[in-house]
Amino acid sequence: MKNWLVVFTLLALSGCSLWGGATPSHSLPPGVHFIESQPADPNKASIPYSKYQLDNGLTVILSPDHSDPLVHVDVTYHVGSAREKVGRSGFAHFFEHMMFQGSEHVGDQQHFKIVTEAGGTLNGTTNRDRTNYFETVPSNQLEKMLWLESDRMGFLVNAVSQRKFEIQRDTVKNERGQNYDNRPYGLVYEKIGEALYPKNHPYSWQTIGYVEDLDRVDVNDLKAFFLRWYGPNNAVLTIGGDIDEAQTLAWVNKYFGSIPKGPEVNDADKQPVTLPNDRFITLEDRIRQPMVMMAFPTQYRGAESEASIDALAAILGDGKNSILYQNLVKTQTAIDAGAFQDCAELSCTLYVYAMGDSGDKGNLTPIYQALNKALEQVKSEGVKQEQLDAITGQAEAGTIYALQSVSGKVSQLAANQTFYNQPDRLQTELEQIRNVTPESVEHAYQQFVDGKHKVVLSVVPKKQTQLEVQKPNFTPPKRDLPNYPKITDEQLDIRQPIDDFDRSITPALGKPVSGTMPDLYRFNLDNGIKVLGTQTTETPTVAIQVSFPAGSRYVTPGKEGLADLTAAMMQEGTTEHSSEQLQQELDKLGSSIRFSAGGYQSSMVITALTKNLDATLKLADEMLFKPAFKQQDFERIKNQSIQGLIYSHQQPSWLASQATKQVLYKGSLFSRDADGSVNSLKELTLNDVQQFYRTHYTPMDAKVVVVGSITQSKSAQALSFLNKWSGPKVAMPAIGKIDPPIKQSIYLVDKPNSPQSVVRLTRIGMPYDVTGEMYLTQLANYNLGGNFNSRINQNLREDKGFTYGAGGSVYGTKETGLILYSAQVRADATAASIKELLKELKNYSHHGITDDELAFMRLAVGQQDALKYETPGQKASLLYSILEYSLSDDFIDKKAEIVKTVDKATLNKAAATWFQPQDFQIIVVGDAKKLTPELKKLGIPIQNLEVKR
Repeated sequence: MKNWLVVFTLLALSGCSLWGGATPSHSLPPGVHFIESQPADPNKASIPYSKYQLDNGLTVILSPDHSDPLVHVDVTYHVGSAREKVGRSGFAHFFEHMMFQGSEHVGDQQHFKIVTEAGGTLNGTTNRDRTNYFETVPSNQLEKMLWLESDRMGFLVNAVSQRKFEIQRDTVKNERGQNYDNRPYGLVYEKIGEALYPKNHPYSWQTIGYVEDLDRVDVNDLKAFFLRWYGPNNAVLTIGGDIDEAQTLAWVNKYFGSIPKGPEVNDADKQPVTLPNDRFITLEDRIRQPMVMMAFPTQYRGAESEASIDALAAILGDGKNSILYQNLVKTQTAIDAGAFQDCAELSCTLYVYAMGDSGDKGNLTPIYQALNKALEQVKSEGVKQEQLDAITGQAEAGTIYALQSVSGKVSQLAANQTFYNQPDRLQTELEQIRNVTPESVEHAYQQFVDGKHKVVLSVVPKKQTQLEVQKPNFTPPKRDLPNYPKITDEQLDIRQPIDDFDRSITPALGKPVSGTMPDLYRFNLDNGIKVLGTQTTETPTVAIQVSFPAGSRYVTPGKEGLADLTAAMMQEGTTEHSSEQLQQELDKLGSSIRFSAGGYQSSMVITALTKNLDATLKLADEMLFKPAFKQQDFERIKNQSIQGLIYSHQQPSWLASQATKQVLYKGSLFSRDADGSVNSLKELTLNDVQQFYRTHYTPMDAKVVVVGSITQSKSAQALSFLNKWSGPKVAMPAIGKIDPPIKQSIYLVDKPNSPQSVVRLTRIGMPYDVTGEMYLTQLANYNLGGNFNSRINQNLREDKGFTYGAGGSVYGTKETGLILYSAQVRADATAASIKELLKELKNYSHHGITDDELAFMRLAVGQQDALKYETPGQKASLLYSILEYSLSDDFIDKKAEIVKTVDKATLNKAAATWFQPQDFQIIVVGDAKKLTPELKKLGIPIQNLEVKR
């Protein structure tokens, strides 16, 4: 039940800058100045880097890593929603969207296309304090990425048009509708922010902003925002990966050096808040499980108290040993409870929450009382050193895991430079965590929690305010909406770079790069279990995945949910140790052991530092072969599972997914929800779990994947505990006859008062293959629905403004497949969206792809493999696929050859076979009463569908 809420990541702590270091061995271009460097340190976790600054104030950080043929580029601007004016909320995020719409030398919608064509991935994010833009691409594409990023830093304003402005304003509104207004609990932080902060405090509004603010502005307001905050002197350019430092600096200077400096930007004043009294507020939402959340003001990012408050939050609400878990979740007072500190530049907040179930335990008053009683335990029992030891163990391991990807390292360097002027803070953060004492945590509790005023939010179902903690005693003051004067073109201070080269010429590629299969080793354990592994030495870590035939596909009819429930029970302690004792030991080791159920397999996934692998595997041995299976734990886990279903059933996306199964697979086992139904879970017993464990947690057809800093011989030794494993061979239940509907219909699932609709066009596809018809159909789909610049996304998002995003995929399993196109659209654009989707399918299936689209697909898909196998997790997924589908070691090369040689006729044949619009059923989740009149105009039969829950 964890992660129901948006729990913010604990951010870096404070520290001073590392000045000095060795000077670069290469000469610097004119206008580029060396500041500092930090070499790699084999004795501790650190990120090597060199830092430079251009004459225009741009900070540049380079971090070479030659382990994979890729680079990650990040441009972070020190501006977020906290820099917005009152009544101008959402500007920073809005501008993030505009930065992808093309610049003077990059055409409309070409930024995404160029990066995708390069085989890369890209995105941008905005929060209260910064906005960043980033790309991961094959290393031969670096110069092109610097050209792209510099062009939108220096040449964006003149390319921003009123039409682009209007389209992206619609897109942002759709994003707000999808991720806030139409999502259960989506407005929690907006309501708390309005009560926690004074009305003019820059954190009193959310980064997404208010729709009425966006409606009051025009394109010149947005241009002025860019000109104020998007200068090179307010940015950090960070580049990591397979780079040549001297060449990279030359490119950086060429493309960024001529961009004029922007206005001076000073650090914003800290603005922590205090409250005059407890503020109680209530949010009525389309939910079934009430929730109470308390928000205690703390200080600000970098404050001396930050690490101690983070530790307090972990002791209160992180894991099975936490106070809230023990006092509320384990006692079944609440189905979920936790605590975390959200820290930002101007102020921080400690959040404590608990969620009631959908039945008679949903009254928030006793839950609130239990929360307060649990908080008082810090005062009555104090903080123990062993609690801090577990936090430190996890933190120390976390510093090493943070080094597993280039993008992760670059992101840390960029954020820490932006906020602390100290790019690598791994050891600084560790030192601060190690310096936390029981006394400092208890002092933090006294300073910010004990008897301190807070905001208390009750989230209750619509028209059920009797469940709230108490009646609201606070109403946010009316927002100020100043009447800002209109900005004219003449008032815009546009700074035009002057170059000595032609920016309209796209940079050429470097030497080609490609993904390569890692060196593999194979062996069988004594009981026949197949092991596939690869040795990596980038970090001293090991990841092991043990999979066995216990997925949901093996569950007999009527027992749906049993696979997940069994996996959950595997983590509830053993006959020798409680789950709390196991968790305490794992935390100290910096290790994790997780059980989960999938479609065909259940898995035990083990991650550990190499030095702690033996100790971790002793715990894994115990957990796999000596589960406790206690009745009390079973009743609690089952209730949590039921409540988890009820939670997910409120999501429009779940309703659409389950409707798809019911329509396409009616009468077969594929029509059921793998997680089960409320009724099926209620009927399950502990004996069912024990029997499923005995028959399905078996080495027959089991597979093991090993990735990490460990040799083949040591892997065999480490896995020897599995040799004693024995059990029967198991068979899957018969799937039943799959008899999909032949005539096209609209299946309408009612979600009353929904501001958006989920639209799906779907049909049964083909089983998985790696180089056959399914793969060819995936290639054929790439330009129709498989990337940001696909026809469907460009139509519904960029041209029509109907949605935040639209697309489609071709999926396959061992037994069947699915082709699916979907979008969450404005309710008033539901029928129009269906019409456009059908039109795109018809045009593509009848006329096929263009020469340009074929060339785009070849480049984009052909270079993607260079990015796919970087991290241990990516390698583990690759190795598991090889075992699961009996793939040859050269299958990557075979796929690459197909991409290189496939012709239009072959792809057009796949499109004509699989993308005919009349072959697709149409699923709509939305307000049936409002949608029906417009849907009838499409002339397609409408069937009202009741989704099985």
